[in-house]
Amino acid sequence: MWEQAERLIRDALDRSESDYFVKPKDGTFYAPKIDIYIDDALGRAWQMATIQVDLVGLPERFDLTYIDEHGQPQRPIAIHRAIYGTLERFIGILIEHFAGAFPLWLAPVQAVVIPIADRHIDAAEELAGVLRARGLRIEVDVSDNRMQNKIRLAQEQKVPYMLVLGDREVEARTVAPRARSAARGEQQDAVPWAELADRLAAESRDRTV
Repeated sequence: MWEQAERLIRDALDRSESDYFVKPKDGTFYAPKIDIYIDDALGRAWQMATIQVDLVGLPERFDLTYIDEHGQPQRPIAIHRAIYGTLERFIGILIEHFAGAFPLWLAPVQAVVIPIADRHIDAAEELAGVLRARGLRIEVDVSDNRMQNKIRLAQEQKVPYMLVLGDREVEARTVAPRARSAARGEQQDAVPWAELADRLAAESRDRTV
């Protein structure tokens, strides 16, 4: 049964035309497995995902059966999957890989709205609502910090976009986003709130790096 499981794994890998190599005697006690390694930012290899093809262990222990097309009971194959491996290790490698500067779709906070003065807070919350309605993760910085300090803090936290609102932006219902990736966070052209929300939502769905 073990040899059959190994053959099934090899056949699947060969059909997928994946690059792989065999590590003899490296299976778990109940099934051979596929281990997927990922290199971190320093070039170190870490075992992440694991896929095991179990013909004997759990199907036998739990007496699992299904009825085939001929009405006969059959023992299934159990496939055990750990997609991320150890989640903490996966997150650590991800943070190191991007040096904390996650692409928009992956960033915990995708944009921060920065009201220049207290009188702009209501509009900032309204803009945040427009963006959140598109499924974006938005924060509003209502702290007592000055505008430049708020921008610097967002840049240090590697937030992809900063949206500064003052009298002109509130009156026109536009905003000129500052991209984290731009040198010194230069502003882009001002756009209406709904247009910006659509654009950022499309960029987030695209999931490009």
